[in-house]
Amino acid sequence: MSDLTYVRVEKKWHYVCLFVDLFNREIIGYSAGPNKTAGLVYKALARIKGNLHNIKMFHTDRGKEFDNKLISEALKTFGIQRSLSMKGCPYDNAVAEAMFKVFKTEFATTFGFMEHLAI
Repeated sequence: MSDLTYVRVEKKWHYVCLFVDLFNREIIGYSAGPNKTAGLVYKALARIKGNLHNIKMFHTDRGKEFDNKLISEALKTFGIQRSLSMKGCPYDNAVAEAMFKVFKTEFATTFGFMEHLAI
């Protein structure tokens, strides 16, 4: 699953895209940048180590950053089925929201994660 959140870096907002393996809640891909775009999502997908053909399903909310031609073509290339949250149902992406809470408390603040990303 994946989602986007924002963090403050040197008085500016930046977006972070995380890919999380639902099996063990491990962050397997990430990217960060000043804009919330499909390219940001694509970069996080490209950072996943291992064979992308082994990924069976990709779950996200219905944001345009996830539901677009660039991401659709990447998923098709690797035979990954898309799963979008139900319209108007915030609970469908609860795992992502919980992961971002951990990310912001443990990584972004405690370890200065954003300082080490190539933004």
